[in-house]
Amino acid sequence: MSTAPTPRTEPTLPDKPGLEGIEAKWGAVWAESGTYRFDRTAERADVFSIDTPPPTVSGSLHVGHVFSYTHTDTIARFWRMRGKQVFYPMGWDDNGVPTERRVENYYGVRCDATLPFDTNFVPPEKPAKERRDFVAVSRRNFIDLCERLTGEDEQVFQDLWTHLGLSVDWSMMYTTIGTTARRTSQRAFLRNLAAGAAYSAEAPCMWDVTFQMAVSQAELEDQERPGAYHDITFPLADASAVDGSGLADPTALMVSTTRPELLVSCVAIVAHPNDTRYQPLFGTMVTTPVFGVEVPILAHHLADPEKGTGAAMICTFGDTTDVTWWRELNLPARAVIGRDGRFQTETPHWLGSTEAANAYATFAGKAANGARAVMVGLLAESGNLIGEPRPITHPVKFYEKGDKPLEIVQSRQWYIRNGGRDTDLRERLVARGGEIAWHPTYMQARYTDWVNGLNGDWLVSRQRYFGVPIPVWHRLDEDGNPSYDDPLVPSEDLLPIDPQTDCPAGFTEDQRNQPNGFIGDPDILDTWATSSLTPQIACGWVDDDDLFGRTYPMDLRPQAHDIIRTWLFSTMVRANAEHDVAPWSNAALSGWILDPDRKKMSKSKGNVVTPRGLLDQYGSDGVRYWAASGRPGTDTAFDEKEMKVGRRLSIKLLNASKFALSFGGDPAGEVHEPLDSAMLADLAALVDDATAAFEAFDYARALERTEAFFWWFCDDYLELVKLRAYGEGGPAASAANALSRALSTLQRLLAPFLPFATEEVWSWWMEGSIHLTSWPNGDELRAAAGEWNPLVMGVASDVVREVRRAKSEAKVSMKADVETVVVTDSTDRLAALEMVAVDVRGAGGIAELVMEPGEFAVATTLAETPPADI
Repeated sequence: MSTAPTPRTEPTLPDKPGLEGIEAKWGAVWAESGTYRFDRTAERADVFSIDTPPPTVSGSLHVGHVFSYTHTDTIARFWRMRGKQVFYPMGWDDNGVPTERRVENYYGVRCDATLPFDTNFVPPEKPAKERRDFVAVSRRNFIDLCERLTGEDEQVFQDLWTHLGLSVDWSMMYTTIGTTARRTSQRAFLRNLAAGAAYSAEAPCMWDVTFQMAVSQAELEDQERPGAYHDITFPLADASAVDGSGLADPTALMVSTTRPELLVSCVAIVAHPNDTRYQPLFGTMVTTPVFGVEVPILAHHLADPEKGTGAAMICTFGDTTDVTWWRELNLPARAVIGRDGRFQTETPHWLGSTEAANAYATFAGKAANGARAVMVGLLAESGNLIGEPRPITHPVKFYEKGDKPLEIVQSRQWYIRNGGRDTDLRERLVARGGEIAWHPTYMQARYTDWVNGLNGDWLVSRQRYFGVPIPVWHRLDEDGNPSYDDPLVPSEDLLPIDPQTDCPAGFTEDQRNQPNGFIGDPDILDTWATSSLTPQIACGWVDDDDLFGRTYPMDLRPQAHDIIRTWLFSTMVRANAEHDVAPWSNAALSGWILDPDRKKMSKSKGNVVTPRGLLDQYGSDGVRYWAASGRPGTDTAFDEKEMKVGRRLSIKLLNASKFALSFGGDPAGEVHEPLDSAMLADLAALVDDATAAFEAFDYARALERTEAFFWWFCDDYLELVKLRAYGEGGPAASAANALSRALSTLQRLLAPFLPFATEEVWSWWMEGSIHLTSWPNGDELRAAAGEWNPLVMGVASDVVREVRRAKSEAKVSMKADVETVVVTDSTDRLAALEMVAVDVRGAGGIAELVMEPGEFAVATTLAETPPADI
């Protein structure tokens, strides 16, 4: 729990304060003293629990990570100072495609699951540059290399986070490939399976040919690619049906397609049911050109009458709409593209003529682009290609981490129900979104739109190696064929298991892959299927009931807005299924970091900036200042100028603190002078504003308000009271005490943003860590201020500012004497100015201060002194 500020008996002020080395100094102190260690005895009501995003371990962190993780840290530090026990663990997302790709490139290897384990394997000293030259290694050898490299990367990540000053409890660290995470992920999957929320199915799925794996809807992104429309005619089987249809050609129907190579897998022609051109043709047949296969003309509402000719070719499968049509119209599957992205070499069984088989043989084994060129030639020869292809640019589906267009491949995959095909579940998940507070509030609409736009269940199986194995086996019949309807599952006490090396109950190892034996499921769970359980992993769902009860559901999910559809939604799905609650009470969304061209920084685009040099150049507090200036949910430009401002603020804090503390005031001492009371009253309003901002997760507003007050405090208030504090201009104790109380408050208000500089200045005069000290209280400041005139501070600052302007325009020193200052202002403001006239004359070096009623103006007569450089 946080404690009240306790001054040291004797402050120790440095001769020359500086920022050099304070990250290492205080990082070591915090680690040794356990400053941020979570108290496991705290009651749930006293806990603030954070579901910290586990960064992907696939190289290096960049300034985008520094940006968003700083936001979370400011919130953690605020609530810790508010008296909460902050549960703030850190995890590493170290399984999945990015990690595998990094390991492949780093060591120059690729996994071949058919190879045996080599106990003496050593990676190449000089990895090959081309993937085709990578050394093939066994699954176990590959996983060993993944674990080795991620371990090294994670230590580098931890060192950087420590240098940045993240106040996480490192004793709570986890990895998504660790034992606890594997147990948690497999346990949740098995419970989904038992409840009917998880299932396997042989179905069309989006397939990445590079990674050789299925991908889910949430992992898709559209990329604009060049293409072309090809107008193709399909002969009508019943030419009499064209009567009344409005078709120009009485013998054929024309469609426009960007994928003519899929003509061989055409199963129907579709048009909108209200399209009068095609209504007479619904239920009749056409013949596919070149291949001579009869297919029906059908109606479906997803057909767009304004697109192309209004009639579309349904191929199995060209895009996701084809899948919808195939499913809803109960059409046959005629898939011809394999997992390698190439057309199968075997002639499709539905091609009934030698001519059709020969035509197919001309592009069998080719990838899509090569097959397309051949098919266009065949259509031109047959006379079914009308005119020249019309070039277009159109969106093409890609895996978000892939570099080739996706294909749709028929394969057996595992799914978790997510509302894509279940209206009741979809409505429950939308309602869950209403159970949490969104920061900013408009982000909830993005969540709701995503849920309502789902068109299928969540595909969670991946054909990869370094991940959480799907914990099931399948029986083999007497012919060695697997039965997928009744998977063999382990008991939860045996988890985690690997079905590739562990045996199911009642079987022995020699029955593996044998008739009447079993096979282990070959797939792993998608990394999101494990990351969707970060609350359960961090809070100890599988092995620490006490911790789980004190920390779950969690208080905060901080994350980037672009992964609402993946991480946030998938976590909501798992929490709803297992615990029937929303997994957190707040979701705080951060924006992207943009490069100078206003593009998102990302490793794949090659425009990222690594942070270590910035931290060394501007100090961690300087970089944190820039990060915390970014508004919640708002994309922010990378700007080193802001880091310079942050460093300047840190240095000013050190220097101003030393100066103010030199007067030896008591932060609990009496304050009675009008200027001092007014300053404390304004400071109380700042505390209220900063507190409200933090409670609304608006760290940027809290920083903005605090920084503005701090600079005013240094530029105006310190100048106004310093002579009095020196004992030269009136009651010194009130000024010294006000300075001390204000300094205690401002240091604590800045502590979430500048943890190193504030800890440094706090250590000069206070006991304990500032980060375990209570957050300031506005009511206490108002009580200390007593009676105050709300006009005092403003009029004093206005007058001093005008006097400074006059000196600047006269090009004399700010220390130059002023013979006379005549202030005209309202009666109320002049009365307030009279209360602080001594301070104003001292701050401006004013010999005579004259006050006259009227509109505000300040006339300054400088003493006869020679000009001085300023």
